[in-house]
Amino acid sequence: MIGKNIYRIRREKGITLSAVAEQANISKSYLSNLERGLNQNPSIYIMKKVSQALDVDLQEILGDRSKLPESEWLNFVNELKQSGVKKEQLPAYKKVIEFVKWQQENEHRQKQKNGI
Repeated sequence: MIGKNIYRIRREKGITLSAVAEQANISKSYLSNLERGLNQNPSIYIMKKVSQALDVDLQEILGDRSKLPESEWLNFVNELKQSGVKKEQLPAYKKVIEFVKWQQENEHRQKQKNGI
């Protein structure tokens, strides 16, 4: 799974095996073996170097990307934290978000009803 994730990310980013290996300071053959699943127990140190070379979170290489929050959501949460919002305040913000969502759904229904 780790190897498949490395391969997928590398291909999505259009980076060559040689470039990742060079940037991570590991051999091409070692990286190739990782990608093909021939080496299934790389050290966390090597995985961190590969993730840095690919410019992704280590978690993205180690786990299923679909289980990770999208970067926009992480950025949103970080912005909330930076603006001083505390965890205890989230239920109040959730109500505001639910209201906005309800409002948008009603506007959409109204437009459909009016044929717009």
